[in-house]
Parts: sequence; C-alpha cells; structure tokens
Amino acid sequence: MYKAHLSRGRGKLGEMFGGHVEVASSGSRVRTADGREFLNAGGYGVFLTGACHPRVVAAVEHQVRTHPLATRLLLEPVAARAAAALARVAPEGLERVHFTNSGAEAVETALKLARSRGHRRIVSTVGGYHGKTLGALSATGKPLYQDPFLPLLPDTVHVPYGDAAALAEVIGGDGSDTVVIVEPVQGEAGVVVPPEGYLREVAAVCRATGAFFVLDEVMTGLGRLGHWWGADREGVVPDVLLAGKSLSGGVIPVAAAVATPQAFAAFDRDPFVHTSTFSAAPVAMAAAEAAVAVIEDEGLVERSRRLGALLLERLRAVVAEHCAHLIREVRGVGLLIGVEFHDAGGAGEFLLELLERNVIVNHSLNAHSVVRFTPPAVLTDAEADELTEAVAGAARALGERFPEPSPVPAARTRSN
Repeated sequence: MYKAHLSRGRGKLGEMFGGHVEVASSGSRVRTADGREFLNAGGYGVFLTGACHPRVVAAVEHQVRTHPLATRLLLEPVAARAAAALARVAPEGLERVHFTNSGAEAVETALKLARSRGHRRIVSTVGGYHGKTLGALSATGKPLYQDPFLPLLPDTVHVPYGDAAALAEVIGGDGSDTVVIVEPVQGEAGVVVPPEGYLREVAAVCRATGAFFVLDEVMTGLGRLGHWWGADREGVVPDVLLAGKSLSGGVIPVAAAVATPQAFAAFDRDPFVHTSTFSAAPVAMAAAEAAVAVIEDEGLVERSRRLGALLLERLRAVVAEHCAHLIREVRGVGLLIGVEFHDAGGAGEFLLELLERNVIVNHSLNAHSVVRFTPPAVLTDAEADELTEAVAGAARALGERFPEPSPVPAARTRSN
C-alpha cells in the first residue's frame, strides 16, 4: 500500500529498515505488528514527554468527546488557555501566539509577520532546516531539497552558521528590509552547536541594524536542550520564536509562532489576514496545554539537562572504545545528540545495527553522515542503560566489520 498509494521510495526505505510496521507506542517504547518492541530515541524530536503520556491523552480524549473542532466564528477557551500556557514559559516579552499544524507552517507565519513590517529579504544559514513548504524551503539551506522547486522566494541569502560577523557583513548597516532566521542548535544539519555567545551576537546585529529576528526552536524548544528554550541559554529575545514537535505532547500535531506585540501587530489589526481552517483546533490545543503542563510539573527540562549530559558522556566513551576510527565527533546539548561518522555509509550501518538491537534513531536530513539521538526526557535510568548497551553493541559490530587499517611501516633506509 505504501508503494501503491503513498511513496514507492518510502516503501523501499521501509524494506531496507527491515519491513517493520509500528502499530502502538507508549512512553519510550514503540511496538510493531509482530510484537517486537523498540526503544524510541528518534521520532525527529517529537517525543520529549514520551508517547501517549496519560495526561496528554486524557486531555485529548476529553476534547474529542466534547468539542474537537471549532466553528471559528465564536471564541473557544482551550485555544486561549494553550496560548497563555505557551506565553507563560516563553522568553519574557513574547506574548502573542499564532498556532499552526506544523513547524513549516510556523516558519511561514514568521516570514509573513516579517513581511508585514517591511522585512522581505531573507538571511538564513548554510545547513539550516526550516521546512519544505515554499517559503520555509527558501530559508532551508540545502540545495538538495531546493533545486527541484526553483525559483523560490527571491532575495534569499545563506551565510555560514555560527559566524555572526558574516551575518553582519551580509546585512550591512541597514537591516530594515531583512529577516534573519536561525536555530539555536542546527538539528537536521547534524546537531551543529555554535560557538558560545553566537545567539547573543546575532541578536545584537539584528538590534543594531533593525533586522527582524526569528529563532526557529521547532526542534530545540520546550526543554530539548536542557533549557526551556535555546534562547534562554544565552538570554536573547527574538521578534518571533517558533515552537513545535514537543508541543504536541507526542499525541497531536501542533506548532506555533510566539511573537512580541510589535511583531504581531498586523495579526492584531486583522485576525483574518493569516488563517487556517484547522489552526488552533480545540483537540490540538488540549494536547498543547497538557504538554506544557507535563513538562513543567514533571521537571522534564532539568531531566533533559541531566540525562543529556549523562548520555553524551556514555556515547562518547563507547564509540571511542569500539570504533573511534570511524567517528569524526560525538556532540550535543541536552537530549539532542549527534554521532558523526567520516562518511554516510558508516552512519547508515550504525542506524541499522541499532535497529537490530531494538533502538530507533534518526539520520539527519541535511547531514547524512550524522546519526541523531532525540530520546524522551521520560527515559528511565534502566532505559538509559539499555540505550548505552545497544550503542556499545552497534559500535562494537562496526568496529569488527570495518577494522582500522594497520599502519604501513615506514620504508627502512640502508645504512651506509
């Protein structure tokens, strides 16, 4: 059915990954049709609260039974509560919320808010990932995804990530026509961590030039980095912050753009200037409100910080022991960790070895040599041990299959 109706390529990819069919999930576990159980350290960053968290499920079930979709004419309380909850945990000054159905739609929202204030030129970063709708794709720094759909939005420039000086040079002295969109940590580029202070420098450049600053935290926000937001790590407040993935509570797709009142002014003036039938659907709002409450009440931000530091140390140790010659670097912040191989083939083999050991991880869309770990913050200590053992087993298997070449002895010189 995948090959006939969804995507032949996706069907073939599923076969390459063993033909497993996932049918159930809860917490850190995914179950397949044949009864096999996997530890989920993937899911593209969605499952910070785990799958089917009881509080999120209960909120969604209640909403489904009472009022899942709204007329859009009358006011609806769950959307208001979800917006208030998100604004409460956002950096100070970000008070207005526009809900969307996906991260890419949140990016489109931010670009339209920027345009409403005259910022039409887009400056984003090489390797950055912001989605695949046409506006978001213009900002996504990967020709592989852009080239088949050219031309995209005009006046789009990509600068090196982590280089605020390059950003300032491209903007020049007047950024009144420019919108800057960056990630606190580049997720799909392979967990690229910028130099300390980079976001502060970006914010300073935008402030000095009048550029519109959008911080894409669809992957990194709501605790994934061991802070509520990547913005909090450096104390910055963008014009618009984007949230998603974890906002779903692992149950209902939902994302959002959270903005300052000044940036949001066009939407305040005319509530119909940017709308979507299913935006802020009550059933999704119930999930979002519950997800924020779970992250708060269960201390998942702090758990992400502590668990992430532990896993990063362990992963570095086991790959160094078993296959150091295949690895370029193991890096990460919080529960966003990347293992970079010297080539994409090694990363693919590693992913398959982990699947054999009942662990799901992800490859990185903009960096095929990087395997990415985004485990849930509800991972238990025993499950952390299980993950470590699986990584050790996979690394050992790769080290044995692809041993380090013996050094070629230096040619001896004949003595006189």
